[in-house]
Order: sequence, then C-alpha cells, then structure tokens
Amino acid sequence: MSMSRRGFLKTGIATAVAGSGLQLFSPTEVFAADTITIPHASHYGPFKAVVRNGVLIGVQPLPGYDAMPTEMLLEGIISRTYHPTRVKYPMVRRSYLENPRGDTRPDLRGKDPFVRVSWEEALGLTADAVMRTIEEHGNEAVFSSSYGGWSHAGVLRPQVLQGRLFNLIGGQSVTTGDYSAGASQVSLPHIIGDMEVYSPQTAWEMVRKNTEVFVFVGCDPWKNNRIEFTVADHQMYSRWKAIREAGVKFISINPQFTSSDEAMGSEWVKIVPNTDTALFLSMCYHVYTNGKHDQAYLDRYTVGFDKFLPYLLGESGDGSPAKTPEWAASITGLPAERIRELADLFASKRTQFAGAWALQRAHHGEMTHWAIIAFAALTGKIGQPGQGVGFSWHYGGGGMPMSGKRGPIGLSQGRNPVKARCPASRISEMLLNPGKPYTRDGAEMVFPDVHMIYNAGNNFMHHQQNTNELIAAMARKVHTVINQDPWWCASSRYADIILPANTPLERNDISSGGTYSMDKVYAMRQVIEPYGESLDDFEIFRRLAELFGVEYGFTEGKTVMDVVQDAYANTDTEISFEEFWENGVADMSVPDEANSWVRHGDFYNDPDKNPLHTESGKIELYCDAFARFGTKECPPVPTWMEPVEYLGNARPGQVHVVSPHPFMRLHSQMANADINKILNVQGREFVLLSTEDAAERGIKDGDLVEVYNDRGALIVGARVSDRIMKGVISIFEGAWLSKDSKGRCNSGAINVLTTSVPASDLSQATSANTCLAYMRRCDDAEGPNQAYQPPHILERVDPTPAVRLEDLALAERASAAVSAAVAEMLPGEKLFYQRCTLCHVPREPGDYTKRQWHGITESMFPRAGLTEDEQALVMEFLEGNAKDAVVR
Repeated sequence: MSMSRRGFLKTGIATAVAGSGLQLFSPTEVFAADTITIPHASHYGPFKAVVRNGVLIGVQPLPGYDAMPTEMLLEGIISRTYHPTRVKYPMVRRSYLENPRGDTRPDLRGKDPFVRVSWEEALGLTADAVMRTIEEHGNEAVFSSSYGGWSHAGVLRPQVLQGRLFNLIGGQSVTTGDYSAGASQVSLPHIIGDMEVYSPQTAWEMVRKNTEVFVFVGCDPWKNNRIEFTVADHQMYSRWKAIREAGVKFISINPQFTSSDEAMGSEWVKIVPNTDTALFLSMCYHVYTNGKHDQAYLDRYTVGFDKFLPYLLGESGDGSPAKTPEWAASITGLPAERIRELADLFASKRTQFAGAWALQRAHHGEMTHWAIIAFAALTGKIGQPGQGVGFSWHYGGGGMPMSGKRGPIGLSQGRNPVKARCPASRISEMLLNPGKPYTRDGAEMVFPDVHMIYNAGNNFMHHQQNTNELIAAMARKVHTVINQDPWWCASSRYADIILPANTPLERNDISSGGTYSMDKVYAMRQVIEPYGESLDDFEIFRRLAELFGVEYGFTEGKTVMDVVQDAYANTDTEISFEEFWENGVADMSVPDEANSWVRHGDFYNDPDKNPLHTESGKIELYCDAFARFGTKECPPVPTWMEPVEYLGNARPGQVHVVSPHPFMRLHSQMANADINKILNVQGREFVLLSTEDAAERGIKDGDLVEVYNDRGALIVGARVSDRIMKGVISIFEGAWLSKDSKGRCNSGAINVLTTSVPASDLSQATSANTCLAYMRRCDDAEGPNQAYQPPHILERVDPTPAVRLEDLALAERASAAVSAAVAEMLPGEKLFYQRCTLCHVPREPGDYTKRQWHGITESMFPRAGLTEDEQALVMEFLEGNAKDAVVR
C-alpha cells in the first residue's frame, strides 16, 4: 500500500475531530457568552483554545500564522490533555513506599502497583532521597536524565528548572550530547567548523533560483518539519512547492520512499541502510579518476586531500581496495553504473545535498556526513549559491530566511559544580560501569557512580537504546527513580516516585517561532485549570527549593508571570506586552538581505577574510585533531568501516530495522493521543515492510508481526508496501513500553531491539539505526495493548506518612551542599550560564576549542538574545576556558 501523506490523512481531520466529540472551529467563528478563546502555542503550531465553562472543547487555528495545521494540533493536543493516562495525583510505587530507606525492590519496577500520596509526602520522600544520596555518595551520585527540553515549547522547560535547583545545592551529574545528532555535533566542528546539524540553511529563494538538483540523503523535511523545538508555523511548505515548481530535480537516497519524496516528486535511489559512506566515497573516486573534480576548489578551500586520496585509490597501506563504484555496489546494493550516473549528474549540475540526522545515528555515524562533505568539496560546491551541504533542512523550518532578532529567554540553569557527565545514549553503560573511563571528543572522562535518577520533562525509558539492558541496570544500581511528568508514560511506570506535572495548557509561558527564522513571539497563556492535583514544573521545583532552604536563589523573588514578562522584554518586538499577551503573537521583521543568505557563502567568497572555525580555517579532508586523539573508531579521513550490524553481515532471515521520527508524534509525545488510531494497526505501532518480505513470511497487511533479536522482542501491526526496499523494515520510534507475559513489548517500542553500541569512541553517540532483527507473523499476541492505560493503583490501607517533613531537617542537611555552589562568577561566565545554556544541558567551555566556539556561537548568540557587548564578554569567558586555553 502507498504510505503517502494522503494515505496517512485519508480519514480526514474533520472526521478525526468529530469522532472524538471535539470541534475544529473556523477563524471567524462567533461564540456564545459561556465560551472564550485563549491564545496558546505548541511544538505543533499556534492556536486559540476554545474553552466552554472551563473545559477545552476545541481549537481555532490562527489565520496567517500556521500555513498547515496538523492533526497533532487540531486533535492530538486535546485528546491527550484529558486522556486516562494523565497522572492526577502524586504517586509512589508500593514497594518503595513500604521501605523508602531500605530495600525498595527495584526489580519490581514496571510491575508494582502505585499508591496515591499527598504532595507533602511525595516531596518529602523526594527531598529525603536527594539528600541521602548526596550525603552517602556525593552530588555526582544524583543523575539528571532530564534532557532535551522537548516537553513543551516554552522557556520554562523542566530540565532547565531542574538544573537551576540542583546547582543551588551542589549540582548533579548530567548528560552530554544528544540523541538527535550526537555523532556529528562532535565531529563536524573539526571538519567544517560548526556543528552544522543545528545551523540555519541557505535561504530557500537562493535554492529556487540557483539549484538544479536537490538531493535528500535520508532526509524527510515534509514529515519532520511538522514539529519544531519552539513553535511550528510550517512556513517552508509552500516554499518547498515553489522550489519544485521552479524545475528543481529532486533525488532521494533512502531505503524507503518518504512523504517528502511524494510531495517533491523525488527520483528514488534505494540504498542498503548504513552504507551511504561507501556510496559517497565511490562517487569521490569516480569524479577524481575521471578528471571531473575541482582541483582549484580543493587547493583554495580544503586541506588534507593529499592524505585522503591514497585511501580513495586503495594506496594507503591499510589493505583496503580502491573505492570504485564496483566496490561500493557490493556494499550499497546500487549497481556500479548507477553510482557513476549519480556522480556525473551531481558533479555537472548545481547540486544541494540535504543530509539527515538519521544517517549519523549509526555505528561509525561520524563518517557519513563527512563523506558527503568530501564529495561536495571535490566537486567545488560548498558555499556556492544553491549548492553544497546542509544537515538541518528537515528541522526548525530550515530554509526560511532569518530575522536576526532576539527571541524570549527564560531562567538559567547556572553553573553546575559537578563536572561528571554521561553521553546521552550511554546511561546503561554508566550504571553498569561506575568509574569506568571513556573518551569523548579527544578527552578522557569517567562515568559517575549514580545511585539516583531524577527525570523531568522527557521519557528517558523510551529513548535509551536496548531498553531491557537499561531496566536491568536500573534494578541493579539505582535506589530511587523520580519522574516528573503529566502522563503514565514508560518513565512513570518504571519510577518509584511520580510527581504529576501539568501540561502546557495548564500554565503560562512564552515561546518563539520558527526555530531558525525567529520572526515571531508567541504567548502560551493558561487555557484550563490544572488537571487533578498536578502542578507546573516551576512550582514543583520551587517547593523543593523551599524544603532545601534555597527558594530565593531559585525564584530570585520572581513569579512565573515575572519571568514571562522579562522574557518578552528581551525580544525585538515592537508592541507592548499587554497587546502581545492579549493577541497571542508579536511579529519581528526579516531583513531583505536574509533572502539571499547562503550557508558557507562568506567563506566561499573570501576564505582568507572569513575562514571556517576549524584548526586550518578550511574544510578538513584529513583531520589532524582526530589523528592526535588516537581514537580507534574515527580515523582522520572519511573512511568506510563495516557497521557491527547491517545487511552485509546479516544472518539468513534477518532484516535491517530503521526507526525514523514518527509522523503523528513528537518522539513519544502524542503516543497516547487519539490521532494514533489513524496509523496504528490493532492498537499497536505499525511496521512498514516490503511486499516481498511479507510474502516470504506469510504476512498480510493488517496482521500482527513479532520482531525480535537477542536484545528483545516487540509486536507491531503490518503495513505492507512497495515503498520500502526488500530486507528493510521501518518502525517509528516513540511508542510507549508495555510488556506481555513473555517479555515482549506489546506496543511496538522500538528500543527493545536497538543496540547500545556507541557510534564511536569519538562521540559516544547513539547507533539506533544500526539494528538487525528477525520477524514473523504473530499468532500469540496477548490481549489489547495496555501501554495507553493507567497502571494498577491501590487504595492506601495505612494513612501514616512514610516520612514526616518536620523530622527530615532538610534545610540544615542541604546547607553543606549549598556551599559548593556559591562561588562568584565572572560577568561573561554569568551571561553564558544565564543565556546560552537554555537548550539540552549546558555545554561546558572546555568541550570545544576557541576556534570551534567562534563557529558555534554564530548561531547560538542570536538565539540567546545577546547584545554585541554581552557577546564579547561571553566570548572572553569561553576563550579563557576553552579546550585549548592556556592553563594558568
């Protein structure tokens, strides 16, 4: 069957909304006196909430501010707000509540029922667990898995607030890097001087006017731009159509045909997953040996080609053959003649490459983006109008012109006295190997000895690879797991204490749109009263701060509305706060010159005046830094290295499992919303598999399928299609975990299958898309999927609190930890931790060299809203504490 966007939406928005008893109102609707509209904004788009007698009954899109309202906005937000999986009250796992300071039976996480407690008792248990962990093991034993900041679009994100609180009591161990682009964010600053994966793309109009061939390499902007880190307003969709209508040829190199490919009419080039590096290396070989490379470009804009060339030609002494199209054909599944055709086309036409983040979520993932850069450099394209490389076309409205204006900023995390960190995808390894040294970006680090996990605002049980390994590691090592969340997602079900946070609709906040264009500021006004006894994240952490005796340090005497108004005052909008808050949106103008901006254009026009922020100032085809680091898994030239699992080393019957971002969700957000019925099969996540693979296994469309390997097993519903190549299956990530009696995930949570092998010892990033498994028709599924139902909750028999606040002496116990966090900061240091550490977790100055910080801050400073004087202060601090700073 066709998995086109039209197929996805065939039931229609109106049908989905009407079927749930909710309403989609037109922008001109007039309401009765008992009904009001309140402006709000989300990752899924801006809107007016329609509220009758205090109940959310529908949404009203904002005309002119959302070019393509999606089902996630029009129906998903409402259905999840009142969903049965809302956590109404503070809850504690039964075995934990029975013995909070002793044997809490961590082996029963995910199985134990829960017991309702009061907020006072829940916060007392939480605070006592925090202080006992610090007292017995030190601050680094408290680990924050609160990462990413995707819980909502506002500035008061829970991971920032958590960092702010814990940094006032001596700090906590945190994650470093991320799942989205963990490999390339480490490698690309060395190769091309910027993370690239989080950088703005060439203005779309320059593509429309100049590009002849646009190449999606695993990239699906039509699907992934449905959401944004801030507020999605879907401005690029009409621009993509304009690019297509200008006659630009689209080619998609991908194991499956995507929604972008259908929208843009892409020519589909099927490729074996994890082999793009081999393809681009062979195209490098072909253009060089046929004299179609641009030697003048290589001489002026790159370094290291002389050291890269021997590897291409098979003359490097490492025993590898020449990287001919025939060599690549046996790896990629593409005929050698087809590889030559592609290389000739890309070399002869004005070509823009759009590489997906998914490419580098793989074993040796650093190599893929580097190989694409190498080919684009050999053919002289990087920095030319409508040509070159871009690794963020699928994110944040990539291609929209940038306003250069300041957006709203919130509270800072401040400085974390604890320097122990764990790469985002290595949590299981950290728990199983406390004190083990590891390398990241050339530096040696040590895993902290963690005894407690505090999680706020993300579903860490969903996004960690090899879920069963994580569950076992937590049971073996972690005494207390606290989850602060609105829903009974997997992280709540596997926690000991659940603090019910409310949803963004139940609090005030402020955001911006879009991520790169930064041309609007949105009000996120409270729409309804908090559900049950839920509290907003600011209030939960404020109450904990009060218990620890650091409330003023946490709030600085400010309320939520004070923070929101301060955030607005920092922006470059031109209307008053009162007018903005009433209307819900304030525009910021985009200068005309933004429409002609070209990524790497200044470097191309004058590389001496505008060098890249690499060590050489040029594109590095041989990286001296990698050679110095001596990493075993990241050589100093773009190199094909066989992944630990791929079709080239698969056993008979195995298929390669890819796990792209979902169409109807933001990772695991919206998994419990009614809109998932549009795509789910028999109440479970679906698997996209080829007609040939289905026929070989006797699987029909709509059947249940068991997918399994030695790490775990899951059950999904079959969608049989001609739009995925044989030997490859695709399962969207983000389904909530729910195990049956055989230990299989009955919901289709992909990470029970994925490997926890790191991308390399350079990045320690995820390799989730390097995954082999078997599949068969499932004839023994157990009952309905229970992932989207609340767990068993017991009535409390003994009302005596497990702890009494007056007995805990929390403020006194916290005072010793507080002293570690009160050192004075330099002006630039204070600005950095206040304004430049609001996304993910704070990046430490020592993570990057001086030159790399100059590249990174080009896109960081505008989003932080810093003046030129403030930028200078921050840069002085960063240069004084960078990886290559002189130690005094």
